[in-house]
Amino acid sequence: MSIEAKRDALVEELAPFEDHFERFAYIVDRAKANTPLADEYKIDAFLIEGCLSQLWVYPEFKDGKCYFHTDSDAAITKGTSTLLCGLYSGETPEAVIDLEPDFLAEVGITQHLSPNRRNGLTNVRKRIKAYAELCLKNAENQ
Repeated sequence: MSIEAKRDALVEELAPFEDHFERFAYIVDRAKANTPLADEYKIDAFLIEGCLSQLWVYPEFKDGKCYFHTDSDAAITKGTSTLLCGLYSGETPEAVIDLEPDFLAEVGITQHLSPNRRNGLTNVRKRIKAYAELCLKNAENQ
C-alpha cells in the first residue's frame, strides 16, 4: 500500500467521528494496542523535545525503508505519535520526506490539541523527516 493510500485510509477511519472527544478516545484505544517501546529505547537520544510529557520515537532503517516506533507516558500524545509513526513506517526515505501530515488537520486532530501537544507532534514530524533525510544522504554516499 502506498503512503498516500495509508493516509487516505487513516482519513476514512477518523472522519466519521464528528465529536473530537470520541475521535481522541478512538486514537487512544488504538495506541493502547500498539506495542510499548522497550525501556532500552526510552533514552534521551530518542526523546522528543518540546513536549510536556515523555515522548520517544525510535527510528530504524532496513531494506531501504524507514520504520518508526513510539511510546509516551501520556495517552493522547502516544495516540497521535502512533498515527504518524504508523503512516511513515515501511516507507522509503523519499516518501517520508515528501508527504506532510496535513490530514491531521483535515480530520480535526490538530485543532483540538493543546499548544504543547501540537508542538510535540510537530517535533515528531521533524524528527521523522530528519531521520529520513539522513537515511537518504547515507544511501547516496555509499
